[in-house]
Amino acid sequence: MKVLAIIPAYNEEECLADTVAELIRVCPEVDYLVVNDGSKDSTPQICDQLHFNHIDMPVNCGLTSGVKAGMKYAYRHGYDATVQFDADGQHIPEAISRMQKAMQQCDADIVIASRNLAGGGAEGARGAGAKLISALIKCTTKQVITDPTSGMRMYNSSMIERFARDFDIAPEPDTISLLIRKGAKVVEIPAQMRERQGGTSYLHSFSAISYMARTCLSLLLFQWFR
Repeated sequence: MKVLAIIPAYNEEECLADTVAELIRVCPEVDYLVVNDGSKDSTPQICDQLHFNHIDMPVNCGLTSGVKAGMKYAYRHGYDATVQFDADGQHIPEAISRMQKAMQQCDADIVIASRNLAGGGAEGARGAGAKLISALIKCTTKQVITDPTSGMRMYNSSMIERFARDFDIAPEPDTISLLIRKGAKVVEIPAQMRERQGGTSYLHSFSAISYMARTCLSLLLFQWFR
């Protein structure tokens, strides 16, 4: 399989170089694309100085636009699969080969790296929110997704095309639910993940509450009209 790791990066100067270096060292057979999402720190300079394969968004467009830009790149260059890979060092590259194996053996459209299956997972309010999302996905699809908020997902070529061409597809739990209802096969594998290795998450108090509200509302209502 010809696999592309899509690495969205917004103000990730503290982690990006180490993240890409580890990915290249552990998975030399996997290509990568850094999507610099209008960063205001030295992220674009790091990409240029270290000669990373990257594209620059003109302004900060958000995670969805960054991932979709990577999907368009993968679609135009004929990749068999993509894996969404965080720039902050949370994701461990060793999981990519196991995701690829699961995709081939299970003939899956999407493979999710699950922290919960590996005995980890978010705690506190974030963990409770993830459990609520899992429950809503089960209600709407009859399938259990143990780690719906995992940001490490692998997509096959048919999913790459959908992300590249469809305007309303995003790398979010409600889209996973929608794709399952539309016939996509989604499987999970256990995967350990680290804490963010530097920088600051975009999810804080109000934004986290807003994210949960939008996701739950979409799972309960909006996706039925898509």
